[in-house]
Amino acid sequence: MTATSAEDWGRLMAAAQSGDSSAYARLLREILPYVRAIVRRHHSTPDRVEDVVQDVLLTIHRIRHTYDPSRPFTAWLGAITHRRSVDAIRRKVRIDAAETFSPIAYETYADPAANKGIAAHEDSAVLSEAIAALPPGQRQAVELLRLKELSLAEASEASGQSVGALKVSLHRAIRALQKALGGKVDQ
Repeated sequence: MTATSAEDWGRLMAAAQSGDSSAYARLLREILPYVRAIVRRHHSTPDRVEDVVQDVLLTIHRIRHTYDPSRPFTAWLGAITHRRSVDAIRRKVRIDAAETFSPIAYETYADPAANKGIAAHEDSAVLSEAIAALPPGQRQAVELLRLKELSLAEASEASGQSVGALKVSLHRAIRALQKALGGKVDQ
């Protein structure tokens, strides 16, 4: 980005604020590489980068009236881009903290034939031994939630444990089973 392009962007945004749609379209095309460069500092996967870039563009569209033409456009744009990028990181951290991925924890398809690999593990003696070796709370969580297929509420009532405690026990049990099976359970 050159100093002239930054000044041009400010002029284009001022024109866009006055209703010039071609200036606005040109501005959005020209700022994309700059926005992507800022977002790539925080995110490594291309799909996440593009999601954040789209979020930035939507934010710019929504708050374009707040840009003050007497101030530098790149500072305004950089602040928006940085904040949207950090928001995406926070969102990912919250989601990752609340979700557990394991093929034996969740059925992935409505068609039972699609889960053949999971059924093969459940039928094996090795898995039965690994489940038997779990601590009592974890073993009970696996038996109630996965083998008997009870809902969390039903399992909570049957075991006397809270829903949260059952979730934690199941998560720990799955991790222990993955270790015990030598990583044979796909992640």
